Amino acid sequence: MRPLDPLSSIKIKLGVVIVAAVGVTIVTVVVGVGAGFNLWACGVAAGVLALAMVQFLARGMTSPLREMADAARAMARGDYDRRVTSTSRDEVGELAGVFNQMASELAEVDRMRKDLIANVSHELRTPIAALQATLENLVDGVEDPDPGTLKVMVRQVERLGSLVSQLLDLSRLESGAVPLRRRTFAVRSLLAEVVEEAETHERVLRDRSVAISLQVEPEHLDLDADPERVHQVVANLIQNALRHSPSGAPVEVAARESNGAVVIEVADHGPGIPEEEAGRVFERFYRSDAARSSATGGTGLGLSIARWVVDLHGGEIRAERREPNGCRMVVELPR
Repeated sequence: MRPLDPLSSIKIKLGVVIVAAVGVTIVTVVVGVGAGFNLWACGVAAGVLALAMVQFLARGMTSPLREMADAARAMARGDYDRRVTSTSRDEVGELAGVFNQMASELAEVDRMRKDLIANVSHELRTPIAALQATLENLVDGVEDPDPGTLKVMVRQVERLGSLVSQLLDLSRLESGAVPLRRRTFAVRSLLAEVVEEAETHERVLRDRSVAISLQVEPEHLDLDADPERVHQVVANLIQNALRHSPSGAPVEVAARESNGAVVIEVADHGPGIPEEEAGRVFERFYRSDAARSSATGGTGLGLSIARWVVDLHGGEIRAERREPNGCRMVVELPR
């Protein structure tokens, strides 16, 4: 029971407690003396009743603090589900509300940590198992070290290296350890470089030719940003589009100026992303459907990194459904 919860300040509450104790003391002494009791006996009785009144009122004032202490001890043991009753309107009530918010955020961080460990373990296990099986076959003489077998091994090593690099990048971005090195650069030159690298990567390592179109309007569009990080964002988007596009389907890269911002779009002809899942594709290791399974070779980190980089630039990134099929990734960066 917390009779003082409606009061909005702990100072007022303390004043009420003092006034209540003094009032109980005076009433007890007056009534006792009027009834013919000894003054000393009335004084002792008044003191006992005043202390009982203070204990009753103060217990409601301090109960959130005791709950917070118990909850903090539980959180130290790994239990993040404990919450504090925050019905009070004073400073202690505000502290209880902030404590509950902190507990919720810690619970979410703990969930993300567990998911990250589980997902990284799964992502590492797949290429390691493939490498181990291939190497065992080569050692046992089951398979010959032909170019096709070696190319499969190279792809698995590439996937492992990509996962480790992206985890390091994401860790640096989340910790704020990656400063932006801004300068003004030509958008077309940077996008053309990314497109050329993607085409070479597909041709050399995946043994297939891809069609990537590039359109920039106006031709001499420039942007003040970190070119290395923007390169990283566009490269991740193009790799994601190529991974989920049908064989022979083109990927379209475009850039334009709009309302003081540079808008970069990467569109594919893949299965697309359901509207209700468009926001979740930027979560770490999230895959929206069967087409975005680990069998496609993705790590599930590229879009998370892209979102962090865009956020650092004060921009926006979103996924849009493309009709009749496909996905369009849109990046808006303040020019």
